Formats: sequence, C-alpha cells, structure tokens
Amino acid sequence: MTHRSFLFVLGSSRPDGNTELLAREAAAQLPSDVEQTWISLARHPLPDFEDLRHDSDHTRPTEGSPALLLDATLAATDIVIASPLYWYSVSGQTKRYLDHWSGWLRTPGVDFKATLAGRTLWGVSALADDQPVVADPLIGTLNNSAAYLRMRFGGVLLGNGSKPGDVLKDTQALTRAKTFFAQEAPLARFAHEAA
Repeated sequence: MTHRSFLFVLGSSRPDGNTELLAREAAAQLPSDVEQTWISLARHPLPDFEDLRHDSDHTRPTEGSPALLLDATLAATDIVIASPLYWYSVSGQTKRYLDHWSGWLRTPGVDFKATLAGRTLWGVSALADDQPVVADPLIGTLNNSAAYLRMRFGGVLLGNGSKPGDVLKDTQALTRAKTFFAQEAPLARFAHEAA
C-alpha cells in the first residue's frame, strides 16, 4: 500500500484531553504526504445503534454524522481509535461508533468487511492508573474488532494522565509516540487463533 490515509476517531467527551494530546504527538511523526482526518465523536455524535440485523431495510446513511463517519472509515487505510480508558474499556461514544460497524456490515453496496480487510486499526488511550494491565479490556476490544474484520492491528499507545495536560509529562509515552505509527502492524488474531 503506497498511499496512506489516517482517520483519527476521537472518543473523548473532553476536547483537547490527554488521549487527543497523545494521539497528536504520534500523528506529528507521520510523513507530510500522509493524509490525516480528525473526527470528534463529541462534535459529531452518532445516534444510538439500532440492531436491524434480521430486518431487510438497511440503507446507506446519506447525511449527518453517520454518513460522515462511514465515508471517512471506508476511505482510511489506517483507523486510529483515540479513546480514554473509561471503566476499563473504550468510551461510550467510541463503543457506539464500533456498534455502527455492525450495521455497516449489512449495508447494501458498502462491502464493509471486505473493504476494511487488510487495513490497519490502531489505538491511543490515556489512563489514570500506573498499571497498564488495567487497559487490557480496551486493547482486547480493538484487537478483536480488527481480527473479526481481518484487519491489521498496530496495538495501543498508552499514556498516563488524569488532569488536562498530564500526559505531556509522561516521557515514556511521548517517546513511544515518536515511533508508534512507524511499526509494522501484524494481522490481528483472536486469542484462540494465536494459541
């Protein structure tokens, strides 16, 4: 893949929060010819997901946040979920975005699963705990989502911060941010596939 286009999906309810600051630090290292699209789920909220799995009236969204996010997701070679750690997983806004993937899988003419296969999913998250293991549920959510769609998974860049700007004091996270998107992302696998 020669041309890369990154979609940064910001899942915080707070603008310019620690997760976004860390994501921007990592994004600043991308080459200048790599497209970057930033979409805040707080500024572009999705409606609650309605599971129409067994109904036949799936239609492609044509306006508003659902259309914006679907089109941006399909256009990206790399999707970055930037969600703070909320109750040990992704934020509610982020979970709603991922829930909408279920509907997009069944939207005629989109071919969502085949389109995303081989592309790369990344995560960025700030947590207010000094034990990174507490973010395992968030990492598992993103890894398994990527595995289901046969995407690559670049892992999750974790930083520590609670008060606004705290993550900029996390020198280890800032060091990892410098090379985070430069690493080779392997094909995502479920734990039972890797065993």
